[in-house]
Amino acid sequence: MTIFGTHDPKTLEQFHAIEQGAEKAALMADGHAGYSMPIGGVAAYDNAVSVTGVGFDIACGNAAIRTDARLEDFSTEQLQQVASDIQRSISFGVGRDNRHDDPTLTEHELFSSPAWDAYPHAANATELKNMARAQLGTVGSGNHYVDVFADETGHLWVGVHFGSRGLGHKTASGILALEQNRKWGERVPEKEAILPLSSPLGEAYWNLMNLAGLYAYAGREWVARKVVSILGAKELELVHNHHNFAWKETHEGQELVVVRKGATPAFPGQQGFVGGSMGDNAVILAGNATDTAREALFSTVHGAGRVMSRTQARGKLKGWGRKARIVSPGLISPEMMKSWLDEKGVILKGGGLDEAPQAYRRLPDVLAAQGDTINVLHELRPLVVVMAGAEDFDPYKD
Repeated sequence: MTIFGTHDPKTLEQFHAIEQGAEKAALMADGHAGYSMPIGGVAAYDNAVSVTGVGFDIACGNAAIRTDARLEDFSTEQLQQVASDIQRSISFGVGRDNRHDDPTLTEHELFSSPAWDAYPHAANATELKNMARAQLGTVGSGNHYVDVFADETGHLWVGVHFGSRGLGHKTASGILALEQNRKWGERVPEKEAILPLSSPLGEAYWNLMNLAGLYAYAGREWVARKVVSILGAKELELVHNHHNFAWKETHEGQELVVVRKGATPAFPGQQGFVGGSMGDNAVILAGNATDTAREALFSTVHGAGRVMSRTQARGKLKGWGRKARIVSPGLISPEMMKSWLDEKGVILKGGGLDEAPQAYRRLPDVLAAQGDTINVLHELRPLVVVMAGAEDFDPYKD
């Protein structure tokens, strides 16, 4: 059992609780408390999978595309136009449908996958498939984003962070209800649920989790490539990883199911895109073949990690959605966030105080705490950050 970095008591309590039922476990340096398992937690099981470990945003992850566009070819005014075009062309927010009648979305091959048959009832599969068609290629809100970066050579990158939207959320909720002997769709307590893969419910969940993974990959790649087209650029390289998922892997000769909740796979040479905050650099990294990396189950961070809850950062809200208002100020003011972003030269569209840079750790500190498990290949400086508006609450976020 390996812990990177320092963590608050609640996070450590959750981690030590999952250790009890796991064959191996590790906690990444960006860890913070989550639902039953800490964000940044990695747990390996013998032929079983933790539904709450994977989480409600199944297959949330990061994708980054290096383009042939260069920073020197874009003025500030042109980057501002890029930000506006992204905000107009891509759907951000809760319950939104994709704005484009694009056959690559509505007729994607994943919709003919036999995995849809794993839903307990045909009606569930039909309902979720219809919702998934409409939401494919939408980003949502919360900590989900679309960014444009410049690397150390001046090349522009597009980076995105989001998951399987309502498909993943309703799948996890439904399986948890069945595990607690309730009806599909019934609200149940969010307590740990570890399913043997040899059980009918465990097998169904495994198939549906992987379906949500295909869905998340398709959505992220569509959005990232849409932004590449907005830049008028060509794709040179794609770096893409889930960080809320489970994989069948072999570690030290033992076949295990490795659950990574807010943790990025980082096998030797495997690349990953890791964001900091809306006002900090991101990185492209690669895993190493070291003893420490093996102890980490070849995993690394998925971001910088929160140091404040959303309420602590923005203050207490009254109301919901666009009617929500801050009735008690938090630790971060609009002026504080604006000052940080202005100093960094970041063009922000959307976003709220709960996603301000001050609410997060600094990514270089987090990466340093991971020791020799990874190498940083590229530093990505944020130029454009587009997120949903501050008034949007996202039930599908990780």
